[in-house]
Amino acid sequence: MSEWEDAGDRPLPVAVPHTELSPAALRGVVESFVLREGTDYGERDVPHEEKVAQVLRQLGRGEAQIMFDPVTESVDIVVVGQPVRRGR
Repeated sequence: MSEWEDAGDRPLPVAVPHTELSPAALRGVVESFVLREGTDYGERDVPHEEKVAQVLRQLGRGEAQIMFDPVTESVDIVVVGQPVRRGR
């Protein structure tokens, strides 16, 4: 059995304002997200830098947010209003 008897006992993920990160840390989080997402961009290949810029724009517009999961000590970027996934 896990150390968490009930999922309700687990700490919830915490939103991290992108403006609170240094430029280097923000870029690292976004690049890591873009590299692991494996997102299909359709028929045309989208360069890495463009993908990073798209995510940065989404964060700036408030369409996406950075979430830190204290249980897994991982960071994810989620669409605002999307349910938060655990254990990624």
